Amino acid sequence: MNAREKMLTIVAAALEKKAYDLVVLQIEHLASIADYFVMTSARSTVQVGAIAQGIEERLQHEGERPLSIEGLAAARWVVLDYNDVVLHIFLEPVRELYRLETIWSDAANVMLPEPLRSQAEQLSLRNG
Repeated sequence: MNAREKMLTIVAAALEKKAYDLVVLQIEHLASIADYFVMTSARSTVQVGAIAQGIEERLQHEGERPLSIEGLAAARWVVLDYNDVVLHIFLEPVRELYRLETIWSDAANVMLPEPLRSQAEQLSLRNG
């Protein structure tokens, strides 16, 4: 599975768990740590955990395992590192505090293909 396929699989799995304010940044030209950052928000620590678990299960089914998972115990900011794709799942107040999108403002926003784009927009509207 290449980096783009992995990123799209992560996005689809996150949206299935009603993740919202989903942003994908292409960072490969800025840093060697990954090709993509996926950032999303959740309403509760339970939802943060459910999103992380759903993504891990989906990728495991595809033969992919994370290099590391950080923050799952507290479930306020969980990071799943899949080598070329790094996922950040935030409780909304934590996301606002750290504002990673601002830190990575030189990164290109990735336009998701349909139907993922529409699904992400709908979930953000419902939660915004």
